[in-house]
Amino acid sequence: MTPTILILLGGLSTILVGVGLLGTLLGVRANLATFSDLQTGLIMAAYYVGYIIGTNLAPRIIRNVGHIRAFAAFAALASATSLAFGLLVQPWVWLLLRVINGLSVLGLYVVVESWLNEQSTGPARGRLFSLYMTSTLLALGAGQFLLLAGDTLDMTLFALAAILISAGVIPVAITRVTEPRIEMAVPVPFAQLLRISPLGAVGTFGAGIINGAFWGMTPLFGQTLALEERQIALLMSATILGGAVLQRPIGHLSDFMDRRLMLVLTGSATAVVAAIAGFIVIEGRAGLVFSACLYGGLMFSLYGISVAHTNDHLQHGQVLEATRGLLLIFGLGAVCGPLLVGLAMKAAGPLGLPAVSALTAAALALFGIYRMLRRAPPPRAAQSEFVPLVRTSPVALEMYPEADVSPELELTKRED
Repeated sequence: MTPTILILLGGLSTILVGVGLLGTLLGVRANLATFSDLQTGLIMAAYYVGYIIGTNLAPRIIRNVGHIRAFAAFAALASATSLAFGLLVQPWVWLLLRVINGLSVLGLYVVVESWLNEQSTGPARGRLFSLYMTSTLLALGAGQFLLLAGDTLDMTLFALAAILISAGVIPVAITRVTEPRIEMAVPVPFAQLLRISPLGAVGTFGAGIINGAFWGMTPLFGQTLALEERQIALLMSATILGGAVLQRPIGHLSDFMDRRLMLVLTGSATAVVAAIAGFIVIEGRAGLVFSACLYGGLMFSLYGISVAHTNDHLQHGQVLEATRGLLLIFGLGAVCGPLLVGLAMKAAGPLGLPAVSALTAAALALFGIYRMLRRAPPPRAAQSEFVPLVRTSPVALEMYPEADVSPELELTKRED
């Protein structure tokens, strides 16, 4: 691991601590500002709209002005929007700011990840990819506790998020790194992914709904339950920690069995744990944080297992473009998640969050059973190795151990 890689990871981790703080702070502050549940859901969903826009726009900006100028511009946008959230507490203003926030954070991901790709070669790419995914989750989790560093009703925490984003830029900006050329391959169309692996595509979409609901609406869930801010921070961080710790062993277990069965079991377990969380809320019992930790390990695994299952049905050299397509499907699901929870919480209060998560995970498990009845599993030898995944940007997938870019993409029509 070179010093340059450590500097890049350290700088981005600092930025993500600020991003993690801001995401939770917005959910808490929206409730204090008496935004409706639906308005909060729209605001949180807007981040993923910005993310999808940025997936196409950010690489073009970087190619036109260069990595350094683009990085400075995205960082300035991210810092400015962090401050603007605190100055302009209006739902429709926040909606626009959240789109810009998603676009700017995606742009920062793209720049740093392309630099990381330039610094890694051969087998080291797989190790770097794993380290990068883990450090991303840990940084986002660490940002949750900064919610306790100030009053959510004033500008302090918004300013702190802006400071962290700006501070993270410094080590990256002063590091001498060769500017790589970004070549964004065209993702595989959704319809084609559905033909290749219906369960992989549906599983990725379902994982997006559940993940988007968690990131966007859990702070509001905590506020509705009258949890203290330290309890909300603990709830968020416990879920993220569960994902960081349990995702790898759950995924590796899927390497030794029918991946569809593992997706059914994980989806079913996610639904059960979400239902238990709902029961805890209704009955006022203890154990919400423990269930959140277990839920995080299960919930974060759904995306990686779905991607690995799709990869089991691909030919050599097809993984990168297909996984980019799955990443966009995940983003679309993440847009839907906060919206669905906003509507559900309007009708059922805080139970709306675990209800949407449980129903989505259960539907995914049932679809997995249906697919198992329709087709035999691929040979065990044809299965790819599970790799923990976190939604960052498509550029990170160039470090993906299974990725091998092929000049001609002819995707197999084999179904699960």
